[in-house]
Amino acid sequence: MVLHPNFRKEDDRIENNISQNPNGESNLTIETDIEDNVSIYSIPIKCDDVEATDNSFEGVTTEFSPDETSITSCVSMKTVESIKSSDHDESDNCSDSEEKWYSITLQVFVPFLIAGFGTIGAGLVLGKIEKEEIFQKVDSLYILVPAIIGLKGNLDMCLATRLSTAANVGYMKTKKDIFKMVVGNIGLVQIQAIVAAVTVSIYAVIISSLLMQHSIRWDDIVFVTCCSILTASTSCFILDIVLSGVIVTTFKNGMNPDNFATSCAASIGDVVSLTALSLYAQSIHLLLETSPWICYAIAGTYIFIILPFWVCVVIKNEYTKKILTEGWVPVFLALFISGLGGLLLDNAVGQFPGFVVFQPIINGIGGNLASIHTSRMSTMLQKSSLPGIIPPHTKVCVSPWTALISGVFSAKTARILILISLPAKTIFVFVADIIYNQGVSCITPAFIFTYLLITLIQITLLLYAAHLVTHLLWKFKINPDNAAIPYLTALGDLLGTCLLVLAFTFLKSIGQQYKPIH
Repeated sequence: MVLHPNFRKEDDRIENNISQNPNGESNLTIETDIEDNVSIYSIPIKCDDVEATDNSFEGVTTEFSPDETSITSCVSMKTVESIKSSDHDESDNCSDSEEKWYSITLQVFVPFLIAGFGTIGAGLVLGKIEKEEIFQKVDSLYILVPAIIGLKGNLDMCLATRLSTAANVGYMKTKKDIFKMVVGNIGLVQIQAIVAAVTVSIYAVIISSLLMQHSIRWDDIVFVTCCSILTASTSCFILDIVLSGVIVTTFKNGMNPDNFATSCAASIGDVVSLTALSLYAQSIHLLLETSPWICYAIAGTYIFIILPFWVCVVIKNEYTKKILTEGWVPVFLALFISGLGGLLLDNAVGQFPGFVVFQPIINGIGGNLASIHTSRMSTMLQKSSLPGIIPPHTKVCVSPWTALISGVFSAKTARILILISLPAKTIFVFVADIIYNQGVSCITPAFIFTYLLITLIQITLLLYAAHLVTHLLWKFKINPDNAAIPYLTALGDLLGTCLLVLAFTFLKSIGQQYKPIH
């Protein structure tokens, strides 16, 4: 059983005590107190011959003072493991063994392919709702789209990585632990979704008023806030239940949930969010004609009843109460970055026909791959080291070649993700084009080449950023499961939208622009 301080309870502790005996023999004592199970290990270490007895603690290095009579420092290069035989079961041994490349490829590619078709569906839905009357009448709704999709992706993927890591390190073995972990994380996501939805709605209305040069209307703020809260809350709740089931099922069947969970979140998440936003916006707009108070009732119910309920649930949950106070900065910074992408999207829609069809594909796939890579690295760090300590098989600052091709432990996964992305993106682009144009392909070779080039640039930058961000957060004792993915998915959205605008601009300049049939 791998023990991680501050992971389960705030009062968990690992204490080291080094004492010097008169006979020149030092005792290294390690006390662990996890869930009231106390284990004390005392390892005698001879100072004169620098040799430990047979029960020496593997992975401990010692430094001696010049007189070689006392230990001056003791550094553990491995995580502390209990010696209870009951914890050394076959599942732990399997989880610690290195995965084969073909196993990673198969487990990643299938859900990744499904997620890709989900992003195609999101692009088609986005292309449809841009023509709806309510989105043309309330322009702030369109600015809200990238932010609400990014918000959903950030929160759901963070939940997926937290649960995947918890399963891999052994904190979801009993039904009680699974229930508490799942309920606590769903409640946490609901709190973050409601608060962030209100914030991003106000942001969208203010930006819309500045761009369209009209005054800020209170009715628009209430209407957009209501639509945003309903969309974020319901879509996250449905997807989180599905994600929890997928993670528990895959882990129980001997597969790595890190390879499945984030792709599952991306597979239907964007489609569900966009469809929900469209339905809620149209329904509430119709209800306002007869019940002008409906928006106030919905917003009040969420803010004053549902939100406090989930806060109580999360505070009483040992797994999530700490995250409730520490997980806000990444979410809000990610929303701000996604909001910049929304401005680009709002500007590009009118200039480039068909832009909205391909934008969710490049953004969704890039963020999906970065999330898979981050989730696997986070699990590796939590299984092989303690917060603040970078294990010897990886490094923080390395060259892109070392991080993505050959060098550190996670480079193998990065290679696989890059290689599967290019053929998959080719399939997705052709399928989206044919569906959007009702069976007719309007793609030119120049478009395919340009699109794959910007895809390669985006994925390479995102995977390298994932390596740097994940390791830096771990070095500063910040759990990457809570902080890394919001930054990376938001960066993926902004980077993908910028590169796609450049691609469409370049194609237009050489007379090879994308021309849909309608």
